[in-house]
Amino acid sequence: MRRQLIIGAGIAALIAAMAFDTTVVHVGSTEDLRVQGFDPDRFGQAEFPRIRALVLDRAVDAATLAEALETDRNAAIAEFGTMAGAFPVMPVFFTGTLGEGRSGIFPVTVEGLPDSVTLRVQTGPAINGTELRDIAGDISFGDFTNQIEYQNAGAGINRAMSADILSNLDRDALEGATVTVTGAFTMINPASWLITPVTLEVQ
Repeated sequence: MRRQLIIGAGIAALIAAMAFDTTVVHVGSTEDLRVQGFDPDRFGQAEFPRIRALVLDRAVDAATLAEALETDRNAAIAEFGTMAGAFPVMPVFFTGTLGEGRSGIFPVTVEGLPDSVTLRVQTGPAINGTELRDIAGDISFGDFTNQIEYQNAGAGINRAMSADILSNLDRDALEGATVTVTGAFTMINPASWLITPVTLEVQ
């Protein structure tokens, strides 16, 4: 009898220890992603709404941004941009007229924007760049296992954005259309802005 009590107490202690050491993993949480292995599309779907809200909150009118960059580039970057390695990512919004597109990239004529600045917008289906990954400033290489995962994280966010706002675009009918866009671009060349949108409305 005593032996059975000792065994029973040992089992109870073991169960208690297991319960104490158990972490509840909620589906879709960061812990869930780690358990399942990194899924860039799941990551993108989880992150894109937050990134869109951030860009919408921080975006600057294109003409105002161009003037600020011309007046004092470093001050404009410090005020509006997010540094991503050697180059800043800038949030921007504008309304303009689309020109002739190539491979889903359309030049945009924006009133008030200097002629010295070329503005283009990506409409897919392929979306390149890591602006949406980098604009928040809190998604870093150290969050991932390796460079491939880090790159795939950016691609996953781009795919989530494209599925949400670009999937129903008739790209063949966009030339000459007026669009209102909020998005971000990596400022490698201050005179050439390639916008990755977070919202795109055809008027």
